[in-house]
Amino acid sequence: MRFQNKSVIITGGAGGVGQALVRLFCREGARVMVSDLSEPGCRAIQAEMSDAGYEVHYLAGDLRQKHYCESVVEAAVEVFGGLDILLNNAGIIPRGNALETSDEMWHLALDVNLTAVFYLCRAAIPHMKARGAGAIVNTSSVWGTHPGPGHVAYCTSKGAVAALTKNLGRDHAPDGIRVNAVCPHEINTPMIRSGFERRGLDPDKAVAELNKTVPLGRIAEPEDIADVIAFLASNEARYIAGETVEVTGAKPVSG
Repeated sequence: MRFQNKSVIITGGAGGVGQALVRLFCREGARVMVSDLSEPGCRAIQAEMSDAGYEVHYLAGDLRQKHYCESVVEAAVEVFGGLDILLNNAGIIPRGNALETSDEMWHLALDVNLTAVFYLCRAAIPHMKARGAGAIVNTSSVWGTHPGPGHVAYCTSKGAVAALTKNLGRDHAPDGIRVNAVCPHEINTPMIRSGFERRGLDPDKAVAELNKTVPLGRIAEPEDIADVIAFLASNEARYIAGETVEVTGAKPVSG
């Protein structure tokens, strides 16, 4: 029970990795506040966990709104009496090179993938500082640390998350707050599958082809990434701060 009585915010908690995180942290004793754009998705994961005897609350809303980001932190502090862990897991993957990327795509990527992370961290850190300890795990991407082709908005936003993580990690380690990031490659989630569908591809066949490109033999499952995030949030990673941890199955980013 690594997170017994710990209060945790999980953004994107109704998505593939988000649901895996909610289940994992609940099993290990945490009290969880779920944030997601989808209110039906929030209700579904809350109902599942509540039926299993776990404490889960949610606040659905749009991470592009500063007020909503701050409200998620305020709600968690009010319900739980404080905040121990923040998992900035939510994200989107706009595709296209610079000529194919509209203003809307660019700003959406930066707002959701980067600016929301800043707002949430800025709101959470004072509460963690008051407790003398805390852990923040941001979700960057190996495509942020090693940008690949055809995803200019996504790579830029995730690269900035990696830089933000290193900066926050250094600034707030003296406060007892560890800030780290996980940098995955492809993950077998509804998001990646819906992307294949939009391009007219069969998701099962597309994932099978991707599996062949990974030295470990398959792309990540949500639980593979959730386990690394949980490790970084736990006391087992007590001497890790300001780091970006690549989780790729040994697959490089290439064209």
